[in-house]
Amino acid sequence: MTVETRKRTNGVEVERLHETVSAVKEKSDVGFFTFGLANQWLDGARNRSQVTSFEHASQAVQHENKFELAADEPDILLGNDSAANPVEHLLHALASCLTTSMVYHAAARGIPVERVESALEADLDLRGFLGLDPTVRTGCQQIRLKLRIKANVDEEQFQELSNLGPTFSSVFDSLRNGVPIAVDVERI
Repeated sequence: MTVETRKRTNGVEVERLHETVSAVKEKSDVGFFTFGLANQWLDGARNRSQVTSFEHASQAVQHENKFELAADEPDILLGNDSAANPVEHLLHALASCLTTSMVYHAAARGIPVERVESALEADLDLRGFLGLDPTVRTGCQQIRLKLRIKANVDEEQFQELSNLGPTFSSVFDSLRNGVPIAVDVERI
């Protein structure tokens, strides 16, 4: 079967998805990935990250393209407003991971999805970031997510569909449950 004739649901090659699931069931190390990027400060609030490769089952894999992610802050936060700020990147990571997780798992279950939209907001209190109040956390106080889904399914399938993103999204899990972060600093 050629790539052009493979069955797709929600834009996902379902056969390849099931092959991946079987491969991970058979040999668990096939399911291990390490993603990373390199970041460099430019000036002020501006910095840039480059994504060129990742690791899969202890093997380096080069992306077909090099990806650059820019970050800045709006003028009110002393930036040049030339790019999304880090919290906005975090919201994008959450939205895109929830959406992808839902769409992939729906495809695996044979549930066609017509449309997915989301709107996210994060509350941040600068008193924490500025060190003005030790009782205020430096991170987001709350993230609100509104998800809109269009699918020709009954109410039971709609409930199943709406739970797939939060259930299987690695970014959602990382934010909701926390993740250990090891920091190593060296002089250059």
